[in-house]
This record gives sequence, C-alpha cells and structure tokens, in this order.
Amino acid sequence: MGRDTIANIITSIRNADMDKKGTVRIASTNITENIVKILLREGFIENVRKHQENQRFFLVSTLRHRRTSKGVYRTILKRISRPGLRIYSNYQRIPKILGGIGIVILSTSQGIMTDREARLKKIGGEILCYIW
Repeated sequence: MGRDTIANIITSIRNADMDKKGTVRIASTNITENIVKILLREGFIENVRKHQENQRFFLVSTLRHRRTSKGVYRTILKRISRPGLRIYSNYQRIPKILGGIGIVILSTSQGIMTDREARLKKIGGEILCYIW
C-alpha cells in the first residue's frame, strides 16, 4: 500500500486538536509544507518551524485553540479526494464550506491553494480537504 501523506497530516492535526496538545510533528514533504503554509496563513495554526532529526526533516506546528462561550472550538478537517477516489472540480463548482467560513484546499496546475484563490484565478483542480 502507498502512503497518503495528506491523510497523515489531517489525522495528526485532528488527533492533536482532540487531545488539546499544543504542538504536532509532521513529516516534511513539498505537499505537507504547502498545506501547512495555507493553514498558517488562514489562522488554523499559530507557528511552524522546520526540525531535522537523523537526516529527516519534520514540521513542528503550534496549534491554535480558539475559545468560545461554550468551551474550546474544535477545528474540523475532512479528507475528500483520496488515492482510491480522486475528486476534481472546475472553478465554478468548487464547494463553499459553511457559506465561505471554512476553506477548501485544492491541488491545481499552479500549486496547492485555497478555494478563494482558485476562484480568483479561475482554475480548478483536485479537492484535497475541507477545513472549518
């Protein structure tokens, strides 16, 4: 079986968020770095640093725990396109998550980007995950 690095990122962040851990360590690849940059830019992660251990690079991310009147707000991450079932969309049919509050991360011909960026550039691609 092949490795699904995107699912590994999502699962690591989701598990760390559920356990209320402050940091999460993710194996560093080009795809993971781009996804973590998007999460940092959108405010789901506070800080990211690159760490080397035994000739392997890791991204150590500090999670942001948002508080509401009902307690700590959980970040929900959902993998959409997976190795057994790829989901593609043109720019007009990219879904809006919670009316635009959440984000969709896409892999396009111009790199990994959010749904808003893809709509502005009028390009579609593979829908990687939803985050809200």
